[in-house]
Amino acid sequence: MKLLSFRAGGAAQYGLVDGNRVFTLNKRLKHADLQSWIAADARGETERAVKGATADFTLDQITFDILISNPNKIICIGLNYVDHLNETGMAKHPFPTTFIRWNDSQIAHLEGMVKPDASEQLDFEGELAVIVGKGGRYISNDSAASHIAGYSCYNDGSVRDYQRHSSQFTAGKNVPGTGAFGPFFVTPDEVDDLAGKKIQTRLNGNIVQSATLDMMIYSPSWLISYISTFTPLSPGDVIVSGTPGGVGWVRKPPLWMKVGDVVEVEIDNVGLLKNPIVAERK
Repeated sequence: MKLLSFRAGGAAQYGLVDGNRVFTLNKRLKHADLQSWIAADARGETERAVKGATADFTLDQITFDILISNPNKIICIGLNYVDHLNETGMAKHPFPTTFIRWNDSQIAHLEGMVKPDASEQLDFEGELAVIVGKGGRYISNDSAASHIAGYSCYNDGSVRDYQRHSSQFTAGKNVPGTGAFGPFFVTPDEVDDLAGKKIQTRLNGNIVQSATLDMMIYSPSWLISYISTFTPLSPGDVIVSGTPGGVGWVRKPPLWMKVGDVVEVEIDNVGLLKNPIVAERK
């Protein structure tokens, strides 16, 4: 099942996607948004609601919105691919690097990713977003897969000089307009086994990152289990699972995104997230 959040007719909505067709779920179900839909585990009632129905829109008639409008938590993972760990020259730790992204730093598919005036060092990080279904605390590794509601694409746009202002990543990872999320929420059965699924980032059509999801050091299930030991997880929480090698700041010379560029993150069976780079508006 593939879903999305969008705007049409001036209203925020969410819906089911079938090919190019969009079935609005706001008017068919009691759940207000995609986060509520996830919490209610509403797949069965959704199938019944759209069976035999006429689509409300096509994809070219809507404006994509941030997939999960107000998650309780966005937890990001750093250094989760060996090639990225090696290219940074950083030491491997027995536990993953974790940091937080704020919700109001996010943008939707096709929305402009903002290059801030304060920096020229805007970098790309294509990643798999893991969306929590069932919440919980102290989730076992064996049961963690059942807590995954679905997947999406993410570009964890990073302002590198601000990221390196201290040993903490917060300043460089929360600049407004730099966290791209979408376009679709795809349930695990649509994606199937993550092993062998390609994740690729392209800048102006040129491949800058390419890997497969089984190259992650810590799997999505392991991350859910680990994270739940230090914080409770809730339906709709987002885990941004880390980026492969090839990021711009390690290149010689560095490859920074600039106004007018177009960046894409594509993951097999999940989707293609595309954003133009735009100037900051004050």
